[in-house]
Amino acid sequence: MLSFAAICPHPPLLIPSIGGEEVLKVQKTSEAMSLLAGEIREKKIDTILVISPHGAIFMDSMSINLAEKISGDFSEFRSDVKMEFENDDELAIHIKNLADSNSFPVHTVSESLDHGVMVPLYFLANGNRNVRICHLSFSYLDYSKHFIFGEIIYEAIQSVDRKVAIVASGDLSHRLTPDAPAGYSPRGKFFDEFLIESLEKNDIEGILNMDSSLIEDAGECGLRSIIILLGALSNVDYEFEKLSYEGPFGVGYLVGRFEF
Repeated sequence: MLSFAAICPHPPLLIPSIGGEEVLKVQKTSEAMSLLAGEIREKKIDTILVISPHGAIFMDSMSINLAEKISGDFSEFRSDVKMEFENDDELAIHIKNLADSNSFPVHTVSESLDHGVMVPLYFLANGNRNVRICHLSFSYLDYSKHFIFGEIIYEAIQSVDRKVAIVASGDLSHRLTPDAPAGYSPRGKFFDEFLIESLEKNDIEGILNMDSSLIEDAGECGLRSIIILLGALSNVDYEFEKLSYEGPFGVGYLVGRFEF
């Protein structure tokens, strides 16, 4: 059953061995992520399902990681932090089967964990290697399809006898400041503010119908993850709470939870 839902950013510099002193500049984000970790422990979550923008991305199909043991490391960021978890393959296969029965395109892959999964798990799993992981990635299908995929995920989660958390991993605009990694756009800040306000107002239509040029100008990587999560919550009575938002490096980092 669905027991927890949140939005988390995934900058590797949140990991102390990577960020060093820069971690101090994202203290609000770290504290908010730690707060979510405490709630996951308190709720005794069995499986964390993470939707990542940095896994296997297909133009016309979502993807589900079916590796028996899913693991990854931060070696590309010059850190020796490693992770390995049991895959909740029962849930993953159930999602795949439900998608197939609805003629919904989903690929299965076998791959290592990407940083879009590992950064949130560094906090949320909090050393608990007994928690199982379900690792999904979105596609370049239209946003309505991502919402439908979320509905399929919810149906699958409700049919398993364990507590499941869904985490939408993603950063918001990458163009908030002149020194931002993707360059600067004055619309980056507006995108972030509009998305957060829409989440707080539960304005799903506003998010699904957002101006495509605004999305392009923002240079985001988290919108599709969030829309999948919103689809999974479409039959749930919830309230969204922003726990933190900051962008000291020109990228918007949002941490939020859905209370239900």
